[in-house]
Amino acid sequence: MTRMAGTGQAPILTVTLNPALDIATAVDSVVPEIKLRCDAPQVDPGGGGINVSRAIDRMGGRSTALVAVGGGAGARLATLLAQAGLTVLRLDAPGETRHSLSVTDRGTGQQFRFVLPGPEWGTLDVRAALDALAAAAPRDGLVVLSGSNPPGVPPEFAAMAAARLTPTGSRLIVDTSGKALASVAAAQGAPVELLRMDDAEAATLCGAPLPTRADTADFAARLAASGAARTVIIARGPDGNIIATPDGRWHVAAHDVPVASKVGAGDSFVAGYALGIARGWPVADAMGLGAAAASATVMTPATDLCRPADVERLFAEREVTPI
Repeated sequence: MTRMAGTGQAPILTVTLNPALDIATAVDSVVPEIKLRCDAPQVDPGGGGINVSRAIDRMGGRSTALVAVGGGAGARLATLLAQAGLTVLRLDAPGETRHSLSVTDRGTGQQFRFVLPGPEWGTLDVRAALDALAAAAPRDGLVVLSGSNPPGVPPEFAAMAAARLTPTGSRLIVDTSGKALASVAAAQGAPVELLRMDDAEAATLCGAPLPTRADTADFAARLAASGAARTVIIARGPDGNIIATPDGRWHVAAHDVPVASKVGAGDSFVAGYALGIARGWPVADAMGLGAAAASATVMTPATDLCRPADVERLFAEREVTPI
């Protein structure tokens, strides 16, 4: 990518506690009670942090992926990561790595996603993960904690991780959901650099709909002012993304592109934004790269991610406006 080629960047560590073997297939029609004859599956290494590292690599960036894996599925996932050329630090999970299945109904174009929970973690497993994260954290770099928590990992894990990262100078980006998201949002003064969520999650936390961009920006700014995170990003689906920082608020438009699969789009946005920040870009340009990566990813089938040429073209067409 011409804009990004040869550009220096701060180190990035991605963290995936609950990875998955992502299996994608398609059928003529999804109906109950009968055997559905599926296409040959496409299998990719999946999970929030892994997808962030995969997308960063597609955009010519560098990252290290800390991944908890276990069992035969974990061994296959590790092989796929090695084949992709990613730098991986392995953390032993307390059980078999999960599978995730997405099935596209060719008749309607709808995509059905089935996500399994992953192995149960104990107190010692959580402690080992925190130790590994702290040991691997790059000095003055970025750490991206992305994806769901496995069963048994407390909702406060992100805050625990942020505290362990303080001595390293690493800035923590958190992209999670459910109780883990609520825990970060409720914190005051936790050293989280960036918290990201989608519009439905934001409305749940707010306790009211957020119909306009201004409503979303106001809520993001309130969250940041409360001490939940220095910066807050809220995804508004087809309407793009809103960011609130200490220096201002911006909206970045989503690109009008054909949608083949939405798997990994949010992770690709995080990858683009993190890569831009790691390269020292202004917030608006980092948001533009995030939007380009997300839109490029929805153009690809199944569990594939963004193509470099698409990201470069869409980045050149970015629309970022102050709010």
